[in-house]
Amino acid sequence: MNVFLAGASGVIGRPLIGLLRGAGHVVTGTTRSTSKIAEIEALGAKGVAVDAFDAEGLKRAVAAARPDIVIHQLTDLPDVSDPAQVAVVREKNGRLRIEGTRNLMAAARAANVRRVVAQSIAFIYAPGPTPHREGDPLDEANGSVGGVKGLEQAVLNTPGIDGIVLRYGRLYGPGTWFDKPGSPGSLTCGAAAQAALLATTRGTPGIYNIAEDDGTFSVEKARRELGFDPADRAA
Repeated sequence: MNVFLAGASGVIGRPLIGLLRGAGHVVTGTTRSTSKIAEIEALGAKGVAVDAFDAEGLKRAVAAARPDIVIHQLTDLPDVSDPAQVAVVREKNGRLRIEGTRNLMAAARAANVRRVVAQSIAFIYAPGPTPHREGDPLDEANGSVGGVKGLEQAVLNTPGIDGIVLRYGRLYGPGTWFDKPGSPGSLTCGAAAQAALLATTRGTPGIYNIAEDDGTFSVEKARRELGFDPADRAA
């Protein structure tokens, strides 16, 4: 298949390129920076510089790739976590989740894409009994909830597109903010990438928790429908 990977230079995007290429897919990967195109192409994808806030530019990029599937791994996060910048980072990432996702879904629909797999977060549920399941309420007091809702609603409710939302646990490992699990229900980037690969061909439209199976988030649905195994950390 032809795959359009938005956010190809990120900590999930990079290992995901290798997994997609290993499965025989042709990959077009995006980055905001032209300086990262060579890195993407060294991994086996065609690199394209495009800003998710540029709706028309994104539409042209998706159309040129002629994708069968779009994978959304876009984030706007700094390389190092700075507690003093939490509010600013949350605002920037929330805007990308809402506006960037809206633009990407419009571009996918215009290109007649039938399936979109998108990154969301699992550490957004309201306090309550665990393990949290996909239908549990979200924490309305969490400052990230608006962006998460905007992303998920766009992915799941765009006419003509089967939307798959992967709610990832908190990432840890090289390139992330944490060298080891920073909280319950964490996840390696390799496992996150593996889940995205599985979701290109498996699973009915909807939301899936993707995390380590430590009792924080139920991954039963992902195991059953996607074949997800949190121990599979291929990168």
